[in-house]
Amino acid sequence: MDLYPAIDLRGGRVVRLAQGDFGRETAYRDDPVVVAQEYETAGAPWIHVVDLDAARGTGHNRELIASIAASVRTPLQCGGGVRDDDAAEALLGLGVRRVVIGTAAVERPELVARLGARHPGRVALGLDHRDGEVRVRGWIERSGEQLLDLVAAAGMYHVAAVIVTDIGRDGMLVGPDLEGLGAVVRATDLPVIASGGVGSLDELRAVGGVGVSGVIVGRALYEGAFTVEEAVSALRSTGAEPR
Repeated sequence: MDLYPAIDLRGGRVVRLAQGDFGRETAYRDDPVVVAQEYETAGAPWIHVVDLDAARGTGHNRELIASIAASVRTPLQCGGGVRDDDAAEALLGLGVRRVVIGTAAVERPELVARLGARHPGRVALGLDHRDGEVRVRGWIERSGEQLLDLVAAAGMYHVAAVIVTDIGRDGMLVGPDLEGLGAVVRATDLPVIASGGVGSLDELRAVGGVGVSGVIVGRALYEGAFTVEEAVSALRSTGAEPR
């Protein structure tokens, strides 16, 4: 199972939000390129980048994302505001290995299917939920769609993976929802990448044990709960096979 250390971008800085609340932001680093290089040196198999400005519709950090992509060989998985063909193609053109589409999965599912077919292995479905209901537009708006319903339908979109973020736990270090993640894994044959709540190596191992193919970790790394090296080793030690 793969570790995806997160770099969330807002105003050119590396930040983390608490429960998706833009009013509860903590800025950790001023140079995302250096952070990405540190992750690569530490052995991260992927780097997960989120453009929070694009997600909220207040701008974008594409030049910075291009700089990150040019500075590391580690593949980038990038999302935030990818709601049309141009946005997806722009990120792929910058050197991003995989784009994450969230809001459009609810509002324009045909876009996801089209991009997934056009770029095999390079599109992921991002589903951010609160108490099982998927949120859109930077986690601000309720969609009325249930997480497990969209997960079950994900196979028709030609995507490489499904990324599930538990908004209520994200950035809180309160532990992941193992039961909920297990239900997601059982609802699809696609690889599932979990995000939200991991605050310790034991919790990381526990997530790895439910059958996911990867885990996104942010705040726990920035606040020193564990290192990338320790996290990679912990995931490898679970011995579980992702579905």
